[in-house]
Amino acid sequence: MAATTPLRTITLADDLTITRMGYGAMQLAGPNVFGQPKDRDQAVAAVEAGITHIDTSDFYGPAVVNELIKEALHPYPEGLHIVTKVGGRRDDTGGWVPAHDPKDLKAQVRENLQHLGLETLDVVNLRTWALDVPNDDSIAEPFSALNELRERGLIRHLGLSGVSDAQLTEAQAIAPVVTVQNLYNLAKREDDRLVDRCAAENIAYAGFFPLGGYSPLQSQELTDIADRLGATPQQVALAWLLQRSPTMVVIPGTSSVGHLRENIAAADLALPADAVAALDAITR
Repeated sequence: MAATTPLRTITLADDLTITRMGYGAMQLAGPNVFGQPKDRDQAVAAVEAGITHIDTSDFYGPAVVNELIKEALHPYPEGLHIVTKVGGRRDDTGGWVPAHDPKDLKAQVRENLQHLGLETLDVVNLRTWALDVPNDDSIAEPFSALNELRERGLIRHLGLSGVSDAQLTEAQAIAPVVTVQNLYNLAKREDDRLVDRCAAENIAYAGFFPLGGYSPLQSQELTDIADRLGATPQQVALAWLLQRSPTMVVIPGTSSVGHLRENIAAADLALPADAVAALDAITR
């Protein structure tokens, strides 16, 4: 049976080619993405493992994760691209607080620049905080504020996170969008139409929680296919995402170097056609 290996990179703009297998840095912070990591040395080693597409945000920690990335990799090697997010802050107990005021958004961009040790951010995603069912509220004001910083050279490219199809259209009328980051994985496929739209328009679609997040993916079919292919269920789930769309990127997170290497290996896992069909049918 035919099998294909996913392409390793995707070019989204003249100056932006990223690896489709990225690294979600969220878990480099302490419990509940708050405070210092339990094992700082291991966290730094995970960042140094070779991924050239890192997803982060200054509200991870807060600031802890970006400072770890800077400690591990600065001065940054050529070809490394850091994608960050703004649109939220943390309270004293670690709670997540939406923050979309234009003045605050601009302050968040500057904080990301400072903690990462950069003069320009490769990609900044506007985070709306919608998860399963993004609404269609206008994002014109906050997105326009970020576009002002793009025009001033503090940001190269803009993206969106937790958005609907209508919000993507609204944002594109203001500035080009190079990435959409929404909830999508083997078990959560409500965004199928947006995944296909992003492919048609050469927009990277980054499914967050690609392995289920706080509720890890569990499926006997997934386990059986993994056993047959000599892989882990997590590797098969990531490989399925990469074959789902030519502009799909994945950003699994871990603070374990071993798990990180397993994730990276999924980029070379070729799924036979019958395995893809079986995985496609899981949620139908």
